[in-house]
Amino acid sequence: MKEHYDFSSGQRGAVVSPSPHKTRITIRLDTDVVTWFKDQVHNAGGGNYQTLINEALRRHISEAGESLEGMLRRVLREELRRETLSSASAIAEPRQPYDDPES
Repeated sequence: MKEHYDFSSGQRGAVVSPSPHKTRITIRLDTDVVTWFKDQVHNAGGGNYQTLINEALRRHISEAGESLEGMLRRVLREELRRETLSSASAIAEPRQPYDDPES
């Protein structure tokens, strides 16, 4: 290690200039939301959780632009699928006999 370093021509600030298409903001997110995104990156073997959040926001924006008819069809399909799955699991599980407390 040198005894003296010359920083007279040094510059303050980031070493790498930010992309002109990016905007730095400060945002507060719930811890469990950030943890979920970080876990996704970890499980994928690396990456950037901020990129995943950006992609999720872009997807939300594009879906928000869908027509009312398209949104209703999508929601109805999701609800019907959920109802079908819950009905199938209810059929698979035997019901307990009903005990009438007044008898």
